Amino acid sequence: MSEHNQSLNSTSTAIRPDLDWSQVRETILMLQLSMAQIELALHDSASSVSDLSDSFTTISATLNAIRAANERLPDQGDISAIKAEIAGLGSEGGEKVGQAIIAFQFYDRLSQRLSHVCRSLDDLGGLVSDPARLYNPSAWVGLQALIRSKYVTEEDRRMFDTLMATQNVKLALDDFIRCKREQQPSGDIELF
Repeated sequence: MSEHNQSLNSTSTAIRPDLDWSQVRETILMLQLSMAQIELALHDSASSVSDLSDSFTTISATLNAIRAANERLPDQGDISAIKAEIAGLGSEGGEKVGQAIIAFQFYDRLSQRLSHVCRSLDDLGGLVSDPARLYNPSAWVGLQALIRSKYVTEEDRRMFDTLMATQNVKLALDDFIRCKREQQPSGDIELF
């Protein structure tokens, strides 16, 4: 038996199927693995994003202090040109900090979506592991309603509805992206 096969979780019997082997149990195990990987990625990135957020908050406060100090300087001779240069650099730095904040908002939305995926996978695993609910269409409708209710934006709910109606992931994603572009004022940068 290879080292890889030996490292598989003892609850998986796919390597050595017996009468108790179940594709449902194997599916749930793979769903749990996917959830664990997403949760680890979120956890690992959270501290880095927190550090970056703190750094940008400090940079923003420093830029504001520089601008305030610059305003207190007298407007005399060569100092006026230097003041204008400092003001321009302060404004440019402030714009970059604003762009970084937008990136953090994107990360926050990404984290929310991935957390939603984990909860949905967990709910799906619960349904699939329950023989009384697995073959019950109303249980599936209930799961779908629960997942849909967790979406906080109209675009996400619309994507869900399109996917449920068409069973076409590409169509649902294309519709989502099109709606986001239509809502976005011209000239803004779309992050995703």
